[in-house]
Amino acid sequence: MIKNDYLIIHPQVQQALDQKKPIVALESTIISHGMPWPKNAETAKMVEEVVRQHGAVPATIAIKDGKCYVGLSSDDIDFFAQASGVWKVSLRDMPYVLSQKIAGATTVAATMRIASMAGIRVFATGGIGGVHRGAENTMDISADLTEMGHTNVAIVAAGVKSILDIGLTLEYLETLGVPVVTYGQDEFPSFYSSKSGFSSPLRLNTAEAIAELLEAKWGMELEGSVLIANPVPVEFEMGQDAIESHILQALAEATLQGVKGKEVTPFILKYIADHTQGESLEANIALIKNNAQLASLVAVALAR
Repeated sequence: MIKNDYLIIHPQVQQALDQKKPIVALESTIISHGMPWPKNAETAKMVEEVVRQHGAVPATIAIKDGKCYVGLSSDDIDFFAQASGVWKVSLRDMPYVLSQKIAGATTVAATMRIASMAGIRVFATGGIGGVHRGAENTMDISADLTEMGHTNVAIVAAGVKSILDIGLTLEYLETLGVPVVTYGQDEFPSFYSSKSGFSSPLRLNTAEAIAELLEAKWGMELEGSVLIANPVPVEFEMGQDAIESHILQALAEATLQGVKGKEVTPFILKYIADHTQGESLEANIALIKNNAQLASLVAVALAR
């Protein structure tokens, strides 16, 4: 009933589901709210191609015309890349956006939920949301985390966004019982950098080992996600001190301009891109492609 009423599954994705082939879910916020046109559409299509090259079927997820789309056409991607007024949709927004037939780009939390409804178990994104800096005063904690606590979709990300409080985010994930595994290194990455100053709770070195962990978790009916932290490729990473300086400036500017809620993250990412001569944008694209590659390898191993 859920599928018929609210999901439109792309024929290639449906075929992969029917044949139990590996599938990787992809979010659409990065298309509508993460990058300027035409870089956003080019990147989305490039990421889908990376998934295909590594043996899986891409399923970019978005909301349009009162339906959750699982898998977008090239024209759909261009629409979400150029349309104005596209909502940034988290869980609380989904009923409103669907009922009002508004175009919506899905965040990590919303993408996870829709992927789970469709039967997809692996999801690649840039970085997850988390506990915001100053959350002890604002209570600003991303719905991404609570969704990870009970939805059985593994997330491959370059850690949590460095604009967040990484230490508190890791603590909160522990409270929710979400395993955090870093791929190939002992230090937890921080989006633009492979370093964060925080040790990773767990480390695994192969996609096969990660797939075995997922099977063990869900095989025991332990609900929830696994965060697979995948460090940004070394040649694209940015210095921690330089990024921290830009983040502090961006946060101050956001406060000055009264930017709040779900608008904070895109504002800060754009501010950093503008003040690093596009270097952060190139790092962002590189890490998303890198995450799509690892997610595909994990999906392939899981499908076996």
